[in-house]
Amino acid sequence: MTMPSSDRPTAGRRVERGGFILFLALVTAGLIWIAWPFATAILWAALAALIFQPLFVRFERHLGGANRAAIATLLVITVVVVVPAIWIGNIVIEQATRLYLALQTQQIDPAAAFDQVHDALPLAWQRMIDNAGYGDFGVLQQRISQFAEQAVMVVGRQALAIGGSAFAFVLSLGVGLYVLYFLLRDGKRIAPAIREALPLDPAVADRLADRFAVVVRATIKGSVVVGLAQGALGAITFWIVGMPAAVLFGVLMAIFSLLPALGPAIVWLPVAIYLAAIGDWWQAAVVTGSGIGLIGLVDNLLRPVLVGRDTGIPDWIVLVTTLGGIATIGLSGIVVGPLLAGLFLTGWAVLREERGIVRPAATPPIEENVP
Repeated sequence: MTMPSSDRPTAGRRVERGGFILFLALVTAGLIWIAWPFATAILWAALAALIFQPLFVRFERHLGGANRAAIATLLVITVVVVVPAIWIGNIVIEQATRLYLALQTQQIDPAAAFDQVHDALPLAWQRMIDNAGYGDFGVLQQRISQFAEQAVMVVGRQALAIGGSAFAFVLSLGVGLYVLYFLLRDGKRIAPAIREALPLDPAVADRLADRFAVVVRATIKGSVVVGLAQGALGAITFWIVGMPAAVLFGVLMAIFSLLPALGPAIVWLPVAIYLAAIGDWWQAAVVTGSGIGLIGLVDNLLRPVLVGRDTGIPDWIVLVTTLGGIATIGLSGIVVGPLLAGLFLTGWAVLREERGIVRPAATPPIEENVP
């Protein structure tokens, strides 16, 4: 006959408890290892489920069923997000390939363009550039050759990965959409179950979960959407003035929009200077006017509307974690980096509160507006 657990010695119960925790840790690690090839797809599915949850709730209210609402939300995400992303990605790859071939065949001569810009600058600026050792394109090219070589190697590896793993991309996309359907449909049950399963005080778990939602929504709405808006305006501007690879440079502007202060100006300002140097004055004026009057103001106009609150993360931490996240895990780092920063700051704030250093701070309510 089995002895009840309450009658067993304390040491035996500790051993059983430790064995169970070890078993749970091993099973969890094994599951993560098995699912790791689809980690990125699952991550973006979870983020999409969180962002589009209000839309799902609205569909559920009108369609009268979780299955129908999940299917409708999935169709909207596919049409509005997935299909345009694939289309833009194909254009970027095509334009990047054309630009690379034009440089290789010397249809585009960087040295001649550099000389034109250098000669068009004021004499004081020319002397300053010459004294700094950048007056000769050959010297400049030599100084940036190592960086360019590394950049080309990285881009080349990414291009080969994209072109050589089309099946893996399609499979990951299918897995992501499949997981997204169930996260949308069962999200109301999954989220509370995860909170209850965490080995944390319920109040602490609630605060961390709320901070998770706030940071994810603020990052995607604030950084990604604003970046896409600035990149789209930049691509349209470059197309109007007849610049080659307009979509490619627009995507670069969307990426650089993550950087504070300069942001997209890192892309459009050199283009404006080049156009002015070669005598295309109205094109230079259009690029400058668009950069200052439209692209530069998008962040100030859209971010308060889309985010609606401060995430409580300092700008320099957002910058470091975003760039570090991109360098570590790729595109997903745009969200993962600031998310870890938000959870880090919240965790330490909770620890200070429990030690009685500061009084508990109320967590702001989560937005319920449809993105």
